[in-house]
Amino acid sequence: MSKKGWIYISIGILTLLAMFALEYNKPKKINWFPSYVSHHKIPYGTYVLNDVMEKHFPDAVQQIQKPPFEFLSRTDSIEGTYFFANENVSFEEAELNTILEWVNQGNQLFVASSSFETKLLDTLNLGQRFVYNDGQLEPIFYFELVNPAFKNKKVKFTKDYYMPSFDRLDTLRTTVLGQVYTSADSTGTLTKHANIIKQPFGDGEIILASFPKAFTNYFMLKEDNNEYTLGLLSYLDRNRTIYMDNFHKSGKSFYTSPMYLFLNTEEFKWAYYLILIGAIVYIVFEGKRKQRAIPVVPPVKNQTLAFTRTIADMYFEKGELHLITKHKIDYFLEYLRSKLHITTQDLDDETFLRNLSMRSNSTLEEVKSLMGTISKLKVKQHITEEELKNLNKKIEAFKANVDGK
Repeated sequence: MSKKGWIYISIGILTLLAMFALEYNKPKKINWFPSYVSHHKIPYGTYVLNDVMEKHFPDAVQQIQKPPFEFLSRTDSIEGTYFFANENVSFEEAELNTILEWVNQGNQLFVASSSFETKLLDTLNLGQRFVYNDGQLEPIFYFELVNPAFKNKKVKFTKDYYMPSFDRLDTLRTTVLGQVYTSADSTGTLTKHANIIKQPFGDGEIILASFPKAFTNYFMLKEDNNEYTLGLLSYLDRNRTIYMDNFHKSGKSFYTSPMYLFLNTEEFKWAYYLILIGAIVYIVFEGKRKQRAIPVVPPVKNQTLAFTRTIADMYFEKGELHLITKHKIDYFLEYLRSKLHITTQDLDDETFLRNLSMRSNSTLEEVKSLMGTISKLKVKQHITEEELKNLNKKIEAFKANVDGK
C-alpha cells in the first residue's frame, strides 16, 4: 500500500478514536421512567429497596416473578406478607379475589400504588382523590408517619404536581399510618390528607400506600428520606416470609432478540462496533484493487406504499370514511400500547389521561381533546371528511410531541 493510503487510514483511525472518546465522556441522560424494577438503578427503580430488604429481613425475603393468581393458587402453604410497589398496581378480578381470600386466612397484603381499582376500594369502604399545590410554582409535598415513635418527622418531595390520597375512610376499621401535607395558600398553611392506611381483613390485614415513590432509589437516597421508607417497612411482619412482587412492574423487560444481552453490555457492544468498522475499512481498501466491476441490478421496487394508497383510495371513493376512521383509531391505540407502554382499556379514566400526558410530552388539555375526539368517533356511524381530517391532525400532533419535534 502506498504512503498516501497509510495516511488516509491513520486519519480515519484517529477520527474514530476521537469520536469514541467524545461518546464515552458524554454525560448520560437521566432516565426518569417509573420502572420500579428491582435491579434497575435509575431514579425510579427499586434496587436500593431490595438491597435494604435483604439486609433488614435476612432469610425472609423471596422474589416472585409469577402473577399473584398463579403463585397463590399453586399451594396452600404460602404464608406471610405479599409486597407490591409500582406506579399503578391493578389486579384482574379473579386475581384480586384470590389475594383477598389469601389475606382473609391470616396473611398481610402491602400495596404501594398511586391508584387502586374500584373493587378493592369499595371492598375496604375507601375513596381516593388527587390533591394539588394550588398557586405554587414548585410542587412541594410533605410526608409524615402518624405513629409518635417516628417523632412526627416530615420529609419533602418536589417531583410531582399532584398526589393521590384517601378522601373517604371507614373510621371504625381503618387506621391512618401516614399523611401528606400540602400548602393550601400563599400564607404557608398546611393541610393534611391521609395517604397510607391499614385495615384488618378477616384474620389478616391490608396496608395501602398511595405514594409508591417512597420505595424508589431517588427518594430513599435523598437526604434522610430513607428513615421514612424504613418506617413504612417496619409495619411488615418480619417473623414470616415477605414475598416481593416482580410481576406488576411498569419497566418489566421482555427479551425479543438473542443480541439483547450482548449489546446491553458496554464492553461487548463497543467490541462489536469495532469489528464492524474494521471489516468496513478492510473492504474499502483491500476490495478496491481486487474486486471486479459488478453490473448494476436495479432493486425490486417496493409496492407496499402504492398498494396501501390504492386500498385507501378505494375506501375513500366508496365513502367508507367510518372504516378508515376505525382503522386509524385502532392503529393509534396500538401505538400507545407498544410505544408508551400504557393500557387503553378506559380512555376516559383521569389517571390514564394524566399518565398519558406525562409520557407523551403533551398537555393534559391536548390529551383530553384527542381522547374525547376518539371516544366520540368510535360510536358514530357516519363520519364526515372534516372529522376524519381533524382526527388525523390531532394524532399527528400527538406523535410529534412524543418524538420531541
